[in-house]
Amino acid sequence: MDDEQNRQQEDWLNSRKNRLPSFTEVLSRRTRPPVDLFMFYIFLQREGAEDILDFWLDVQQHENLCRAYFKDVRKSGRTIKEDWPQYWEYARRRGSIYGTVVGLQPSAAKRSTTSTSEVINDQEKNASAHAADEKRGFQRSTTPGYEKEHTSSLPTAVNSPDIDPPRSTTPFSLSVQTPTLFTLKRASRAPTVIPRSAAISRMDLIASAERIFFRYLSPAGTVDSPENHEIYLPPALRIHTFPLNSTQEPKSQSDLNMMAHIPDMFHAQKEYCFRAMEQDAFPRFLRSKAFGNLTPMSALVRLVVGLIVLWIGLAAGFSLIFLDVRPKSKRFFLFIPFALAILFLISHQYELDPILVFLGQSESTPFRTLTIREPYVKRLLLGRAIWVTTLVSTCVVALTLLFWAVPGHRL
Repeated sequence: MDDEQNRQQEDWLNSRKNRLPSFTEVLSRRTRPPVDLFMFYIFLQREGAEDILDFWLDVQQHENLCRAYFKDVRKSGRTIKEDWPQYWEYARRRGSIYGTVVGLQPSAAKRSTTSTSEVINDQEKNASAHAADEKRGFQRSTTPGYEKEHTSSLPTAVNSPDIDPPRSTTPFSLSVQTPTLFTLKRASRAPTVIPRSAAISRMDLIASAERIFFRYLSPAGTVDSPENHEIYLPPALRIHTFPLNSTQEPKSQSDLNMMAHIPDMFHAQKEYCFRAMEQDAFPRFLRSKAFGNLTPMSALVRLVVGLIVLWIGLAAGFSLIFLDVRPKSKRFFLFIPFALAILFLISHQYELDPILVFLGQSESTPFRTLTIREPYVKRLLLGRAIWVTTLVSTCVVALTLLFWAVPGHRL
């Protein structure tokens, strides 16, 4: 068995040497800089659209929590049908992504999709049980008082029919935050984390779902907190109410039936976000990081500096010509400003600095770099860096020889 797994891992590594990573591989943290999950998060943050990735990661962790709960129940010797009959009946009738975990027939697991099945492997399931120690690798701060602060506002904040604030129209066109070159860093939200210091209870699942609803699905402005930032969802996928309360255990039959929806509640929304990122943001991310190594801010600075240095070089060149400075060989020193100017201008055009590529570096944020570790991306960038260097050298030589060849004429 170990030999089979090692061979599959080796085949996968060999296949990665000649292709760009898939979106699933990035989400499952199987890629290296500059096309890893951390860089993708920064890319979305620069566009002001990181909430959609936050939502996907939090729902993924919520589903991991549900899987851990079902496994704990089965390890205790009880069946899901005995422990949670309402959910068992719901999953049997409508299907569930946890069908194989809870012991349903394979035909009942019809709702399992690519986003979930490919991203979660056995190792990641085990690691998710200790998610409190990881916090998704982004080192974001926690907000311990959030649930207590907003739980009491649940019925009034959501159920009011008169409150209908404007919504965003696309997943990457948010109504509150506009992406700019100088986007300010928004206060970080805590990921949905419940420590595994004790066995997971159904109230923990409700608390996890409640946090996700208030952070991402509750209309903006209905919850008085910077934590609330509604993501775009098509009308058919929007969840308008969350009638359960994480501080009160459900008693009525209607609440118990509603609680049966908790494990699968956000799966359709998660799949929509996955497809939206895969088809929209991820191709742009690959173009940005696999074919270039500069951030938009850094590229803009190079454009400005390049134009200024080019103006200085042209002014010096025309001065040497019209002052008829002798000997003419002094004009060869014009290659210095011309080389800098053309390097900056072409780097802006290609969003690629060949010097950084030759040093094995790629920008993560403006003027901050990290080492390029993805083999195929490194080869792509090296090839483009050689082309950019050749183009810069040709332009510099041509411009320098042109100013050297023009006869001097003192005005």
